[in-house]
Formats: sequence, structure tokens, C-alpha cells
Amino acid sequence: MGNTTSCCVSSSPKHRRNNHSRLEPYRPEPELSREDTGCNLQHISDRENLDDLPMEYNPSDHPRASTIFLSKSQTDVREKRKSLYINHFTHISENKHHPGPVRRKYSSCSTIFLDDSTVSQPNLKYTIKCVALAIYYHIKNRDVDGRMLVDIFDEKLHPLTKSEIPPDYEKHDPEQKQIYRFVRTLFSAAQLTAECAIVTLVYLERLLTYAEIDISPVNWKRIVLGAILLASKVWDDQAVWNVDYCQILKDITVEDMNELERQFLELLQFNINVPSSVYAKYYFDLRSMAEANNLSFPLEPLSREKAQKLEAITRLCDDIYKDLRKQTKKRSVSADNLAVVRWCPAIIS
Repeated sequence: MGNTTSCCVSSSPKHRRNNHSRLEPYRPEPELSREDTGCNLQHISDRENLDDLPMEYNPSDHPRASTIFLSKSQTDVREKRKSLYINHFTHISENKHHPGPVRRKYSSCSTIFLDDSTVSQPNLKYTIKCVALAIYYHIKNRDVDGRMLVDIFDEKLHPLTKSEIPPDYEKHDPEQKQIYRFVRTLFSAAQLTAECAIVTLVYLERLLTYAEIDISPVNWKRIVLGAILLASKVWDDQAVWNVDYCQILKDITVEDMNELERQFLELLQFNINVPSSVYAKYYFDLRSMAEANNLSFPLEPLSREKAQKLEAITRLCDDIYKDLRKQTKKRSVSADNLAVVRWCPAIIS
């Protein structure tokens, strides 16, 4: 008890390594900062801890955060509904004897209307239309607060064509049809899927959030091109090479494509992960925006062959997940089974 050294000190790893050194009280060494060690790189745990940030600023990472394009389309949708309401009553008062516009089809007890687009297999044509409409709302309702512009996306510095760009190019917003033709050309030439279009929109909004930039008439083509380039490599098994895009866009070089891809990845902080919940959120938000803008998917009556096909797919999924349900089934007996009458042999003596 009178010894100056305690058991904690004598059992420390430092003194076990050097038994011949004189025992001294344990003094913890001060932790070195990243500046002292010369390592200023951000740790991966700090970079990927996105839960500390507000949810509304990370729609491409959080499945519960509302997408940016859907919130930007709300204003125009309200104005369209108001104008349609006024035009509807004006049309009724002026043309009482003429039939109105074709109404939307609704399912009934005898007929069920379905479209051929699902979250796992979206319709390619209408998905590209929805993505083009989302990009259109991004450009139209952008923030005009002088956000930072990245040179690699500036079409004046890095033109996609040899044709001269007008001096007032940034003052005219592109139409939805122009955006759709640009995206459709890339998807058709590269033979990309509809799922790749949804991932493209995820990467686009992630870029705008991480880099704190805005999409405008002067940079929207190169931002969309970079998002499609990255999404095709991450999503598709047989990705399209950068040199293949040079065959689609004749006036762009491979070095420019490589630099565009590199800086796009750096601005994303190399976060190319797209969870299934985020993908599903973007899919259903695109459908909601399409329905609000009267861009509905084509509906067809449910035929007997299609109903049998859906039933076969359901049975296949049941067989696949049957074993998983058996593994997760609890072995405990419910209280309802206690009321069951069970017969057992009685011994009469």
C-alpha cells in the first residue's frame, strides 16, 4: 500500500515493453491535429456523415427529403391549374354545344387501365420526357443570386459544337422540347436504359447541392452530359466509353470528356452511391410531376394475357421469397393456438 507505483501503471503496455526502465506516473500524450501531422484530407467518415446536415439539402442522399425539381415545379403547376380553370369556364360559356376536351381514363369494375411503366422497368420514352421536364424547371426557376460558376460546365469556354454561340446565349432559357431532343439523342445513340435516366437526375441534383451551383442556359448541356456519362458507367454493365460520346458529339474531344468526368466526380466528392429508396423516390416524384403537368403515361386496358403475365410474375416472386419468409418466421406459438382442442389418450385405472 505504501508503494508509489500502482497496479494500473505497472500493467500499462508502455512499461511492459521496457521492463528495465524506471517506473513513472502515466501521462497521456496529447492528440495531434491533422495540421500537425501534415494530413489535411477529409476523413471518409466525416465526408459520408450526411445525417448531420439538414435533410432538405440532400434530396439525392435521403429518401425522405423532397426532390428539388418537384418543389420547383409547384409554382408553375399552380399557375397552370388556375389558367386551365379559367379557360375551362370560358370554353363552356362560349361553346356550349361543342364537346370539351377528352377526359382522363379511370378504372372501373369492368375495365382496369394500366401503363407499362414500373419502378423496376420504367417506360423509356416517357421517363426521358419527365427528366427533361425536371431539368426545364431547374433552369426556369433557378436562383439568380450570383452562384458560383464552374468553368468546365461553361459552354462558352468548352463548346460542344463549332458553331458560334450568341452573345446573349445565357439570357434565353431552353424549351422543354430542346432539352428532350438533347437527352433523347444521347440515350438513343448510346442505347441507355430508362433507369439510367433516373440516376442521371439524381447525380444532377447531387451536383447542384454539393457544389452549390445552379444550372443555367449556358451550362445545362455539359452538366447533363456529365451526369449521363457517369450514370451510364455506374448503372449499366456494359458502359459506354468516353470516345463513343465523341462519335455522337462530333466536335468534342476525348480529353475534354475525360476532364468533364474527373471534375464531375470531384464535385460529387466521389459519392456515386444511389440507394434503392432514393431511386424509388425520384421515380414516383417524376410520375407526380408528370401527372400535375398533364404528361401522363399511356394507359391501356388490362387484357387477359397481361393479367396472366402479372400473375405469373407474382408467383415467381412468391417462390423466390418463400425461403426468406421461412427463415424470418418466429418459432413462438401464438395465443390463438391455445384454444385449439387437442385429443390425448387418457389412462383409466
